[in-house]
Amino acid sequence: MIWDCYITVMETGEVAVSIIDYPIGQLFLKSLLRLVIGDDKLRWYETIDWQQESDVWRQADLIYPNYYSSQNFHGIAGGYLNSVAAMTYDPVTAFASPPNETWIRKQLITAIKSQPTRILDLGCGTGSATLMLKQAFGQAVVIGLDLSAYMIVVADYKAKQAGLNIQWLHGLAENTGLEEATFDLVTASFLFHETPPNISQLILQECFCLLKPGGQLIVLDGNQKRLRHAAWLIKIFKEPYSQAYAAESVDDWMKLAKFENVQTKYVGWISQITSGIKPINQNCDV
Repeated sequence: MIWDCYITVMETGEVAVSIIDYPIGQLFLKSLLRLVIGDDKLRWYETIDWQQESDVWRQADLIYPNYYSSQNFHGIAGGYLNSVAAMTYDPVTAFASPPNETWIRKQLITAIKSQPTRILDLGCGTGSATLMLKQAFGQAVVIGLDLSAYMIVVADYKAKQAGLNIQWLHGLAENTGLEEATFDLVTASFLFHETPPNISQLILQECFCLLKPGGQLIVLDGNQKRLRHAAWLIKIFKEPYSQAYAAESVDDWMKLAKFENVQTKYVGWISQITSGIKPINQNCDV
């Protein structure tokens, strides 16, 4: 049950809440969850068999890298390898994307310069951006890839609720195993602040290989300039790699990966969108 799982995390994770020892405290926290998650989704969370559902998507031979498996993202014990991370991801992301998450994600859609027929959304999480991409380009093949099978469970649920046909893959963004030069558009939303900079660079190299010549990469993430002066915000959300992310430049990373026409636009209060194009006569050897 979601409630038992949530209480376990609150007791054993980095966040200690003493009121959960009392029925009135448990009722309060459950009411809070209902408020931020919504009745329909909370009911689904309470009945789902997370192990069984995640096994549908899990790549059995995948080895989780240490940078991922060793961190308690958002203060949750086990990070994204804990189903609670998938349950709470949407409200956390909404809170961390002022003034309006939906509007910010729509800016990614408006940054698309073509009519893509094959789209890959890396680090798709619970599929919020992936769904928008499919809604904007209904005839396109849209694939969402994430390293957490729990996230894909939620993403697939949201896609089915919306009546959208999206392919979901469990795998590494830096080593997808997908065929080179087969995508018109690759996107990554709120992924790079959750990976070490050296892994971010590998992901960008993978994006370069996956794109067709002339294809576009769009990265939506935190505003690096503002995050450099907002250590308090990074501490609130308990992000292990955000400080390193803020100290560097997505523009520089993309140029190093051989992307051209690299441009960054600041959106919302603490977000940015960076776009780059794969040159026409450039091969995958970067």
